Amino acid sequence: MQTTLTSFEYVRSIITMIVFMLILLLVSVLVTILVLLTFGKATNWIVKTFPRYMGKPIFFLLGIDYHLNDLRKDTSKPVIFIFNHCSTLDIPAVLMLALERFRIVIKWELQYIPFFFIIGRLTGQVFIKRSDKEHAIATLQKTYDRLRKNNLNLILAPEGSRKHEGKIGPFKKGAFRMAIDLGYPIVPIYFDGNDRLSMGGSLMAKQGEITATIHPQIDTSAWKVETIEEHIEEVRNMYLDWAGV
Repeated sequence: MQTTLTSFEYVRSIITMIVFMLILLLVSVLVTILVLLTFGKATNWIVKTFPRYMGKPIFFLLGIDYHLNDLRKDTSKPVIFIFNHCSTLDIPAVLMLALERFRIVIKWELQYIPFFFIIGRLTGQVFIKRSDKEHAIATLQKTYDRLRKNNLNLILAPEGSRKHEGKIGPFKKGAFRMAIDLGYPIVPIYFDGNDRLSMGGSLMAKQGEITATIHPQIDTSAWKVETIEEHIEEVRNMYLDWAGV
């Protein structure tokens, strides 16, 4: 969604992008030290603690008030989180969730940014090639054992990309097939405001409010691969309803 910025918002956005790069530099150094000193045992603490402190200064500098509504009752069991993807603001919005024991599915190209590569690889995030369906599927399937063994949550955007028509784009099968294969519930996260404030492909954004709602989990124990399209449509309809479409 194209958004007109004032001169002040434009300058503030430029400053925010510079600060974000500096934050990534600092965090990449700290993560490297902590992972080496603890032989990787501090990874879950890192992904629970660091993200919120990375996201807060971004929204503060952009003049965005971030509100979180967590409607979950149980956070002890592993789940697959999904969220609506519409802008680059989704990055700090996801960071601010401060989810427990999570690993996020990230597009392969972000590895070309050294700080993302270091932080992502050292904390076990999942990089996939969206343009190569076979590679993406193989990567996700290799992740299964690690998720089960370490009681980890996974977070990904079922739309696959922020570039889609309409407020909610078509949902791909990945998250839903993983939920069936792993027997994990799906927890929908809905971001309201990201598309209205962002220019889309950068942290150029207007001031305003973003509300993140973590909805109660969806039981997938009765789901079948043969009926996966029905389940995808059911969940996507929830997002369309939340988006007022």
